[in-house]
Amino acid sequence: MQDQQENVLATRVTVTMMTAFGAVTGLLLGYVLAIPLAEGRLKTYMERVALQDDASLNEARSLLDTLQHSAGPACSNTELNNLRELVYRSDYLKDAGQIRGGRIECSATAGRAEQLGDEFKAGQAQPDGTVIYSNLAPVKDQSLERTGIQRGHSFVIFGSHLPEPVGRLPVRLAIEPNQAGAPAASSDASSGPASDPVTDEVVRRGGTIVASHCSQIMSNCVIASMDVDDARRVESPVIAGTTLGCGIAGVFGGIALCGFRRRRLSPHEQLKRALAREQLHLAYQPIVNLADGKIVGAEALARWTKPDGVSVSPSEFIKTAEEHGFIGSVTNLVLRRALKEFREVLRKLPDFRLNINIAAADLMDPQFLPMLAEAVVKANVRPASLTLEVTETSAANHEDAMESIRELRRLGFGISIDDFGTGYSNLSYLLYLSADSIKIDKAFTRTIGTDAVSAGILPQIIAMARTMNLAVVVEGIESPSQADYFPTDNMRIYGQGWLYGRPVPAGEFFGLLGVLVDRPSVAASPAAAEVPSGWGHQKPKVGAAIAR
Repeated sequence: MQDQQENVLATRVTVTMMTAFGAVTGLLLGYVLAIPLAEGRLKTYMERVALQDDASLNEARSLLDTLQHSAGPACSNTELNNLRELVYRSDYLKDAGQIRGGRIECSATAGRAEQLGDEFKAGQAQPDGTVIYSNLAPVKDQSLERTGIQRGHSFVIFGSHLPEPVGRLPVRLAIEPNQAGAPAASSDASSGPASDPVTDEVVRRGGTIVASHCSQIMSNCVIASMDVDDARRVESPVIAGTTLGCGIAGVFGGIALCGFRRRRLSPHEQLKRALAREQLHLAYQPIVNLADGKIVGAEALARWTKPDGVSVSPSEFIKTAEEHGFIGSVTNLVLRRALKEFREVLRKLPDFRLNINIAAADLMDPQFLPMLAEAVVKANVRPASLTLEVTETSAANHEDAMESIRELRRLGFGISIDDFGTGYSNLSYLLYLSADSIKIDKAFTRTIGTDAVSAGILPQIIAMARTMNLAVVVEGIESPSQADYFPTDNMRIYGQGWLYGRPVPAGEFFGLLGVLVDRPSVAASPAAAEVPSGWGHQKPKVGAAIAR
């Protein structure tokens, strides 16, 4: 539980930190992106200015061409009406009329010469005869000075309005003289669209973003600028979006990082960590005398539930420990915890047997026997109170392992051949091992009452055990008919299975025994949640242990 709480806390801290990191990163990213975005918007606006300038020039040339071919008398009422209609229909022109020697004779807006101003200074004439004026205005008002162009005796005057900035772009507009002078217009008045607009690059000057466009025909430049801080305020939705997006990405990144951190631990590394933290727990399954149904012993079974609540099958993690060479650590933990939880029971019930599974690697380990002897002495229990279960195949063809088994028998420990019938199962093998009991594998128990070929092996196993005076423990008994199958006359035969009880934690097992045990010596175990107790048709009773 503590480890699970630590994992939850670590996950929360990781996700919180990743979220904060993502949000800060998004905020900085938004601040960085805001300026290029604002520069892009400003550049787009200046491109609109340039396009308008180009369209104005095309419209002016077209109108001049029309005026050159006008059939009516210059400055006549008919001609003035025609001029007014042409100007009215135009998009970018403010006036048009006749001019001679720098003097306007008439215009669409001002009428005839009596209302017109003085002589205007013309600019340099172009190869096609076009003349550019920078201060052409029919009315004497300096504020109305406009740029105009003349071809022959006709002229047109451009408007001064600029495109409106799109959206909330906080642009400051200014018109400044073109220091380089007005560029020359195209030499071919009928050549169609003008050349590409002249647009300066967007530049940063201190805390200001500046863009400019110098007209092809006018002697001035349009300057658009905005403050960097204003640009960031305009792009605040982008900044908020990157902050939120990166923050959310941080949440998922933190969750993914925690999941990766858990997954990157291989099963055997997770098991090693669980062993180091003693997170394996024990459950105990009753072993009963089939003759009277009394409890005579228990088998200690290891259980492992990961911090995330996932239970791992014993066969799976035992196999993992064996394959990676640390099964001895599992045996050591099971032995120490079982003796700690059952030492008072073993002292109060001298005939009670506690069965502990050991592996082939344990028998081959020179440190196993000293460790076992030390654990028994420390718990102050007799070796005879422990039965060590060894599979048939674990000691086969291993002289050192078989010698360890014989040494255990000499020290007084009980030896039981586990899963008997699935391995060698021969008489000489049993004699050589000096076992005092065998456990019939549950695969044979399931064949009782069926036509399975293996059902015929059970009588042979029982006969062999009777001949050698071996006790028999039948695994996997789940029904009374299976229990009734085995003879109990003049033979030590015991049962283990769900009919008599599922594996339960030590405290619950003590309740079944009716033995008072000092609670501080019994380790609390979450195994109760994963191995719920359940009793079948025959409730076990306390009785004498398996005798030799």
